[in-house]
Amino acid sequence: MTKQSPLKVVVVTRLFVPEVGAAAFRLKALVDGLVEQGAEVEVVTTRAPKGSGVFRPAYKLSRWPVLRDAGGNVRGYVQYLSFDIPAFFRLLAVKADVVVSEPPPTTGVVVALSSVLRRRPFVYYAADVWTEALSAMEVSGAVKKVMGAMEGFVLRRAAKVIAVSEQVAGQVAQFKVSAGRIETVGNGVDTGVFSPDGPVGPAAKPYFVYTGTMSEWQGAGIFIEALPLVRERFPEAEIRFFGQGTDEGHLKELAAAKAPGAVHFGGVVPPADAAQWIRGANGALVSIKPGQGYDFAKPTKIYAAAGCGTPVIFAGQGDGAALVESGRLGHAAEYDSRTVADAMIAVLADHTRGGTQSGESRVQWVADNASLQASGRVAAAAILELRIKG
Repeated sequence: MTKQSPLKVVVVTRLFVPEVGAAAFRLKALVDGLVEQGAEVEVVTTRAPKGSGVFRPAYKLSRWPVLRDAGGNVRGYVQYLSFDIPAFFRLLAVKADVVVSEPPPTTGVVVALSSVLRRRPFVYYAADVWTEALSAMEVSGAVKKVMGAMEGFVLRRAAKVIAVSEQVAGQVAQFKVSAGRIETVGNGVDTGVFSPDGPVGPAAKPYFVYTGTMSEWQGAGIFIEALPLVRERFPEAEIRFFGQGTDEGHLKELAAAKAPGAVHFGGVVPPADAAQWIRGANGALVSIKPGQGYDFAKPTKIYAAAGCGTPVIFAGQGDGAALVESGRLGHAAEYDSRTVADAMIAVLADHTRGGTQSGESRVQWVADNASLQASGRVAAAAILELRIKG
């Protein structure tokens, strides 16, 4: 019997390690899972920004220059197209049994069209649904309609859609994608990095930490508005932000007005450094502004904090709040400065929440429910099934 050759999988993404971001970590876990299960993998991505570090994996990594915004992100339609257009021609030239695309839908369209021309299937890895996300942004109805049409085109033509949660899977199904083509794999963090073991942030004062993207729909300003109320009880309390995003300028202005000298912005840091600051924090801050179309989201910030044993303070409603409460990972507060301040004060006064929570239980919860390595293996297995069914 002739030995079957390894499945050749090409992963197309504008963001990949060593660049910092949830998508980069999630797709690396997918690739690791594919390689572990015998696939031959090539990643088609962008040239990482300066200062990102060095990453030389055993699999092939094809990088290409890309336009970035002032913050160094590949975010915005011009930036997307600066990746998507070259990616289309790169995909026509590359051999693959299956191609994997991540959002935005513009990249999905490029992958779908090139897959039609090369007569091969593609998989769409849906961390979220962009049509839903646009409801949180001030964009024209025409843009929403066009993006919705593009997203529907991609989702309906994908051989399989991988969803990070049941909520995302439900939104995908609304585009008339059959349940048999949707695979829910979960989400999580690298438990080898976000663990309670290791150094802690070198801060002399008690602090709360916010890590990752700062976007308008997340509304992290609620924590800055709450901080003066917290400092009435704990005068030395501070907030430390690590990351970047479209709302960063507004947050800095708000900090200067509401709590001068008590809010610090550390920029983008490697995951190991973020974990260090999370370990040393009294609490980790996570927010989703209600009514912006993102109440279904379960930010990876929750998993990162709990993985380090640090209590989570979630401001908002919906699935993220329910996750924090059901997992006993910290406090879920309504999106209101007084209520959020009360939760922050409660954590400073007693991080065990009356003895009902512990760092050890949070760490164990993440190990059981939110290992990125485990979800990567499940996603990889879903892709490899295409050979069996094909």
